[in-house]
Amino acid sequence: MMRKASLLSVWACLPALGACNRHQSTLAPFGEQADQVLSITIVLVVGAVVLALGLALLMRHAIRAPEGRLTHKGGMKMVLWLGGIGPSILLLALLLYALPAMRPRPVADADLRIGVDGEQFWWRVRYAPPGGAVVEAANELRLPVGRTVELSLRSPDVIHSFWVPGLAGKMDMIPGRTNRLVVRATKAGTYRGVCAEFCGLGHALMAFDVVAMEHAAFERWLTAQARPATVTASPGARLFARYGCSGCHSVRGVGPAAKIGPDLTHFGSRPTLAAGILPMTHANIARFVREPGKTKPGVQMPAFPQMSAAEADQIASYLQGLK
Repeated sequence: MMRKASLLSVWACLPALGACNRHQSTLAPFGEQADQVLSITIVLVVGAVVLALGLALLMRHAIRAPEGRLTHKGGMKMVLWLGGIGPSILLLALLLYALPAMRPRPVADADLRIGVDGEQFWWRVRYAPPGGAVVEAANELRLPVGRTVELSLRSPDVIHSFWVPGLAGKMDMIPGRTNRLVVRATKAGTYRGVCAEFCGLGHALMAFDVVAMEHAAFERWLTAQARPATVTASPGARLFARYGCSGCHSVRGVGPAAKIGPDLTHFGSRPTLAAGILPMTHANIARFVREPGKTKPGVQMPAFPQMSAAEADQIASYLQGLK
């Protein structure tokens, strides 16, 4: 019976372990705030275990004690110390330990500021380096390791929730309000963020990549992103304009700026499309251009049923070349 119980316990824990990975997990922090939250969680769990063990020992003592050994006065004294004073001291100590984590993190003028807007259902990202031009991207957040970054979180339509488990805690994005989250990445790598607030049909398909980079590599990347797109005349570029794609999407250096959809200036250099849910392949681009709603229900991008497969392939080739 004991062996069966142990096996059942192991099988019951497997679904929970399936949610743990180094790319999207609070147990694998790559930011100062997430690391602090993990430390506090461990301490709180240990405190809870101490309380539970104390209660179990008290129950064992009460059950096994000989009749008449525990007097009413002795019992009341035990309840006072083990049930009242002891836990209160322990909880107060845990509170004092956790309170410093609630202090607002300071931000200096020289720190990097990044704006993140939750759209339906993708992420608009704007980099505003001190003294530099604003650079807009989409569905990918890049952070320099060891540098304080202030994230300005907004939403133009519905409530979203910005959450990168390994970086920091969740923060809501509320229409008409700007919430600020100060973070500092401590380890280079590629991680994942999600929307943690149900925001519509495409909520579960609203992810983004978080790339923590060494400072020099980040500066080179940001400089490259600030340049306009290198575009050559092609059938795909003409189809892109003919189908009205440039009315919603900007390609810096080509036509007027558009602010409705994601900026596509360096689209081909991104690892994913459709807000982190599809690999950046030619077939995926062509399919998403023609029928975005089949990939992401509720998306505001219109479908083009009149577009032929050959035309979609040509537009996909054009977009892949935007690097």
